[in-house]
This record gives sequence, structure tokens and C-alpha cells, in this order.
Amino acid sequence: MDTLKMLLDEDNSEPVTLWDENNKEMRFEQVAVIPYDYKIYCILKPIDKIDGVADDEALVFRVDENEDGDTIICIEENEDMAVTIFDQYYDLLEESAKKK
Repeated sequence: MDTLKMLLDEDNSEPVTLWDENNKEMRFEQVAVIPYDYKIYCILKPIDKIDGVADDEALVFRVDENEDGDTIICIEENEDMAVTIFDQYYDLLEESAKKK
């Protein structure tokens, strides 16, 4: 299944597989998909060990397009934007808790 379709499928519980610049496969647990400022971001928690990432850490990725127009998922390198996306996620969790 296409990675973007997997991310957007609410019923999907399969790991999300991405590849790094060395074509190494990395598996992630999907935490959330956050639309923000006309873009789609996702919070993914590594299943496989990644150097420099703690076991309890999650990462923010951005859905983008490459020069060929293909959809790609890339790490959000702008730390301020990553913090903003985590803040959005925490706000959604808080809203959800209030509704229960």
C-alpha cells in the first residue's frame, strides 16, 4: 500500500516503512497525522533503533513532493515547526480527553 494512503487510513495498524538516504529500511508506529498550514505532517515513533533517537521519542515528518511530483515523506528538519506540530497533537489529545 502507498505510504500516504497508509498514513491516512484510520483503520491501518500496520507499521509505516520508510527508507533513509542509504536505502536502509526503517519501521515506525504511526502516532498521529496532523494537517497544518495547508500541509500534512505525521508523528511517527521508531520501531527499529535509530542512532540518536531515544526509545520513547517520536519524530515529525512532512508529506511533500519531490521534483518529479511524487509524494514523499521526509523528516521535518525545522525544529520550531516540529514543536508546533507536537503542540497541535497535544491540543488534539486534550480536546479528545474533554469529550470523554
